[in-house]
Amino acid sequence: MCGGPVRVHFSRDNDTIKIGTFRVRSIPEVPLAATIHITGVAGFIGTHVAEALLLRGDRVLGLDNFDPFYDRSLKERNLEVLSAYPGFRFNEGDIRDEAALRVWGNGSPPDALIHLAAKAGVRPSVADPVAYADVNVSGTARVLAWARDRAIPRVLFASSSSVYGGNTKIPFSESDPVDHPVSPYAATKKAGELLCHTFCHLYGMNIASLRFFTVYGPRQRPEMAIHKFTRLLFEGKEIGVYGDGSSRRDYTYIDDVVRGVLGALNAPPGYRIYNLGESATISLSDLITLLERATGRKANRRFLPLQPGDVPVTYADITRSRAEIGYDPKVPVAEGVERFVRWYRKDPIDPTVRGGDR
Repeated sequence: MCGGPVRVHFSRDNDTIKIGTFRVRSIPEVPLAATIHITGVAGFIGTHVAEALLLRGDRVLGLDNFDPFYDRSLKERNLEVLSAYPGFRFNEGDIRDEAALRVWGNGSPPDALIHLAAKAGVRPSVADPVAYADVNVSGTARVLAWARDRAIPRVLFASSSSVYGGNTKIPFSESDPVDHPVSPYAATKKAGELLCHTFCHLYGMNIASLRFFTVYGPRQRPEMAIHKFTRLLFEGKEIGVYGDGSSRRDYTYIDDVVRGVLGALNAPPGYRIYNLGESATISLSDLITLLERATGRKANRRFLPLQPGDVPVTYADITRSRAEIGYDPKVPVAEGVERFVRWYRKDPIDPTVRGGDR
């Protein structure tokens, strides 16, 4: 529903459902052989979600601007995977560019929009908050307006566990207050959620915000911890550990996240928020130990000061996600790390290729 907790009364009127005082468009389940638009399609999560949709027979129309946060060649490699599918079409363009959005939507009425495009990374957002707000807030507003104008039945928005900030109540629940983000990146994701709620309230759109918890797996961005540490282990270089290694994260394998995204395409109408995590945590020190075991290399750890914007723990309560979208993560972090290292051994990234800094 679009709003805080209220008693829900359902009534039908033509193609709308009345929920409390709000009206939202009634939607059937997103059918197979649907047309799905995806922003940020060339990224890590985007290519995996797109491939899963294409494999089940959907048509995917992707948009990406090849943001220079990490090397363009990596995204081009990702797109090569998708280009093998006849149902895939790609446009290069920026979500802040209304002309690019108009061209992207021509002639293909979408059944759903999955909005993944964003400037990524907590730490670089501290150095450049204006750019993050421009893309993640202004860009999201333009994408939502684009979806509203085309009466798209279902919209998914990629949010982040970072919206929970330094919350001490764990695990994190979607009903917890998230009014104190500790990085510009987190603030922009919270702002995006508020925009989604507002568009649901004003225009009757069906929108779900998905709070991703540290997603990893094949094709992960090169600056993310598991990818970066794996590379450093194989290169025999020291691993920088921010803090004393006790910080804990809820690492979520990409296959589980993809199943969660596909499940959210059939979420209840109105506005909903879902945690997509593994609902388990591991310390940074223990994660490095898992990577040592998987790679057969010993880590040279260098302890560094904590970084602005970092939080001590992330931990997802997935009760709502299980109940409403059938989310059921299967891959524990120990197994996921083994899978990632096997992939890395087969397809290591050239160390001269530039990656971002988380």
